Amino acid sequence: MNHQEEEEGEKVKLFGYWASPYVFRVIWALRIKGVEYDYIEEDLENKSDQLLEYNPVHKKVPVLVYQGKPIAESEVILEFIDEAWKDRGDCILPEDPYERAMARFWARFLKDKLSPPIWKWFTMQGQEQEDAHQAVVEQLLVLEKELDGKRFFAGEKIGFVDLSFGPLSYVIPMYEEITGGKMITEEKFPSLSAWIGNFLSSPVVKDHLPPLDKLRLRLQAIRDAHF
Repeated sequence: MNHQEEEEGEKVKLFGYWASPYVFRVIWALRIKGVEYDYIEEDLENKSDQLLEYNPVHKKVPVLVYQGKPIAESEVILEFIDEAWKDRGDCILPEDPYERAMARFWARFLKDKLSPPIWKWFTMQGQEQEDAHQAVVEQLLVLEKELDGKRFFAGEKIGFVDLSFGPLSYVIPMYEEITGGKMITEEKFPSLSAWIGNFLSSPVVKDHLPPLDKLRLRLQAIRDAHF
């Protein structure tokens, strides 16, 4: 391997897709650590040979390539970024073992308890949508209590839980607009409402969001396809 090839192998690469919330979690984490990277946009209907080679198990984005080695799955990538660049930027996961465990717990809460009813609320109508709305509200009340007036879930700075929940900051308002329903109000969820504003305006996030107009059209098409 010549010197130029070595340099190419050292470059951090991120395979992503413009609408993927999981990809943006990784982008925000890389920004927290100040890591430069090459971004490769994937066509998910015609996946590149490189993506299939790097992620043969799931064949999905995001995939982070570090020193020629691929890492897949957004939560795994977040932890890798935190450890690989531990001396750069802010910590993504807490150092305390209990707090680290709880951060992973809340990320799991999103996957298991919150995301399914949110999606059902967005894609259903009538009684099924109402039932899903109630289920979402119950889980959001749990989150509201956990946030309890803090700027971010991690405290004063964005951390692992914030990155996990981050895409909801722009997706839920779009769901509300498209469905004509309201999920997060300042009256019922003051802490979560403030968190959305704090997250979207943070330097790490504000200039690194998906094209929201394009995303809204995509989400509208998804909802329309269900009816």
